[in-house]
Order: sequence, then C-alpha cells, then structure tokens
Amino acid sequence: MNNPNDPNNLNDHDDPIAAPAVAPSPMMPQAEFDEPALEPELEARAIDGLPSRFACFVTGTDTEIGKTLVSSAILHKLAASGVRACGMKPVAAGAELRDGELHNDDADMLSGAGNVHLPVSITTPYMLREPAAPHIAAALENVTIESAPIIAAFAEIQAASDAVVVEGVGGFRVPFNDTFDSADLAAQLNLPVILVVGMRLGCISHALLTVEAIVARGLVLAGWVANTVDPDMSFEQENIKALAQRIPAPLLGHVPRLQTPTAAAAAEFIDLAGLPGWPSTRGKS
Repeated sequence: MNNPNDPNNLNDHDDPIAAPAVAPSPMMPQAEFDEPALEPELEARAIDGLPSRFACFVTGTDTEIGKTLVSSAILHKLAASGVRACGMKPVAAGAELRDGELHNDDADMLSGAGNVHLPVSITTPYMLREPAAPHIAAALENVTIESAPIIAAFAEIQAASDAVVVEGVGGFRVPFNDTFDSADLAAQLNLPVILVVGMRLGCISHALLTVEAIVARGLVLAGWVANTVDPDMSFEQENIKALAQRIPAPLLGHVPRLQTPTAAAAAEFIDLAGLPGWPSTRGKS
C-alpha cells in the first residue's frame, strides 16, 4: 500500500479495449535504449486523421515502487498531446477526509495528471480509509470489493475519454476478497499491461515472477519501466540489463530518483510511442 503521506517519492458505452496481440520483442543492450518505432497500423491511423484510443493497466513488482508516479507520467504525456485522458484507481486504501470528501493521494495525483475529470465515485469506486491491504481495509468498513462496479465505472470513463490509465494496487496479485484479486481484475479488463519495476535488491526475481503471472493470464505485457527506489542500489544498470534480456517486452524508460517526483518530471524519462493506440505526434510541435 502506498504511503498516503508520500506516495510517489520512491524512486516511489464502449466495451473495454482488448490489446491486439503483439509478438514479444527482444531488448537491445541497456546502453543503446533505442526508441521504439511507431507501429505501422498506428502510423496509418495517424495519417488518416482518426482519433487514437489508448488504454493500459499499470501494475508493479510490489507496493511503494512508483506505480502512481509512472501512471501519472503516462497521463501527463497523453494530455500534453491533446488527448482526452483520464486516470482510474479502482481500489484505493488509505483515504482521509478533507473538506467533507474522502481523498487518497494516489487517486488525487492521477486526477491531477489527466485532463478528463469525473466524480471520484467513478474513478475510484472503492475508496477505503484504512492504509492496509484492500481486503482488510474493506472488511473494516463492511464492504465487499467486487468486479462489477469497477467494470461499469471503467466503461463510463472510457466513454468520456480517448485514453484511460488504470493503476492497480500494490503488486500484481493483491487480494480484494476471498475469491477475487487484482490479477483477476486485470484479466477482466483485458488491457495491455505496463509493469513498473522498483529498482532495489531483489527486483529481478520479483519482476520475472510478475511477468510470468501476467503472461499466464493471457494478457499482453506491453512494456516495462524501471523506477529507481533505492538510489544507493549497487549495480543498478547491470540489473536493468539483466531484466531487459529476460522480459519479453520493451523497456519504456528508466525513471531515476527524482528530487521533486512530479508527473511532468517523470514523463521526461519514458517513451511509449510504439504502444498500441498511442497518439501520433505527427504535425505537432
């Protein structure tokens, strides 16, 4: 669960869009960091002047590894390109009352990074007070987290937006109730997954196990982002290279430890131009 006091300084209707199947692409060595090329079908779509549609599910190797920062950076880039972009945090635990309304720092950061603003009951259907695992926080409020309200809220967001970024909770397999977890939600939404790897000791095993869990559910792993959690990590670049050789998806960027961890600052370090549905920048300054 993200620390509600400092959730990001960690370096911390339409039917749902199903990503087209993409073949795993081998990574180039770490030193090269080649920019991904724009997909041919997206290039054609841009030429035709048709609006792009983008949606993704952002998960992480653990809690407090920068999912909100990366999700907000994606929203910032979308909004800057003129796309109607909205963030969704389906389940947020660790909310506090401000001016008569419940607020969660992660949900607020996503809202601030996008340019489509909907009621919090839609962007965060389950806003829970206790900063604990969601199934525990929900039980304390006699709430059962279920998929139907989340799927319905996602459909509303998608109808009002050109792009949706859905941020998961903690790692990939966080319990919501006795029979439903965040991996189940990702499978039901069936969105391309972006994995945020918190760069610290042990991250290689955590990342590869998460990749296995994503692929086992038939989901498209669209890419991954390295996010520096431990600025004193030994051999960080060697760890990133090892991950790049083993993860069957492109490295979308490496966010260093930021003195001021804002969406705009983090956006400078990621490149999503080759992802399915990503808006073209042709003709824009």
